[in-house]
Amino acid sequence: MSTKAERTTAFIIETVAPVFNKHGYVGTSMSDLTDATNLTKGALYGNFENKEALALAAFEYNRSLLLNAIDEHLSIEGNAMAKIENLLDFYKKYDIFTMKMGGCPILNVGIDAQHNNKLLAAAAKETIKEIEGKIALVFENGINNGEFKLPVSPLQFSKQLFTIIQGAISMATITKDRKYLLNTVTYLDVLIKRELK
Repeated sequence: MSTKAERTTAFIIETVAPVFNKHGYVGTSMSDLTDATNLTKGALYGNFENKEALALAAFEYNRSLLLNAIDEHLSIEGNAMAKIENLLDFYKKYDIFTMKMGGCPILNVGIDAQHNNKLLAAAAKETIKEIEGKIALVFENGINNGEFKLPVSPLQFSKQLFTIIQGAISMATITKDRKYLLNTVTYLDVLIKRELK
C-alpha cells in the first residue's frame, strides 16, 4: 500500500502532466499548477525539487502511458504484419488517445523544449528512439519468420514509418483536422503491404 506522500506525488504528476503538455515548460506558470492541483506552491515544491523536476516527472508519466499503449498494440497474437496493422489502427485514433494528455507528448514537448530545456528535449528524443526500436523489432521478427522482406534495415524502415506518422500527427495538430492523421495512416497501411510483398 502506498503512503500518503506517494499518493500526493502521484496525484500531482497525473494532474499537471496535461498542463505541461499543453502549455509547455516555459508557458506553464506556478499558478497554472496550483490551480490544477488545488495545492499551494509550497506543497508542490515539498514533493518536487523545482519546476524542471516536476515537468520531467509529468513527461515521464505521459511517456509511460504512450509506451504502454504501443506495447499493448504490438504484443497481440499473430504475425508481424498483424502487429503492425494493429499499431496503425492505434495511430488512426491517436489524437483521441492523447486528448486527455493535452496532445502528443513527443510533438509538444519535443518542439517546446528544444531551446529552453535540454533534459526534456533529450527525454522526448529518447522516447522517439524507443518507439522506433519497438517497431523495428516487429519488422525484424517478420523477416526472421519469412513473412516479408524489407528494402532497408528494420530500424531504417521503422524510422521512415514513424517519421510519416509523426508528420501526420503534426499536420493534424496544427490544422485541427484529424483527416491528415486518418488518411495518412490509412495510406501507410496500403503502402506497407505493397512495399513488403
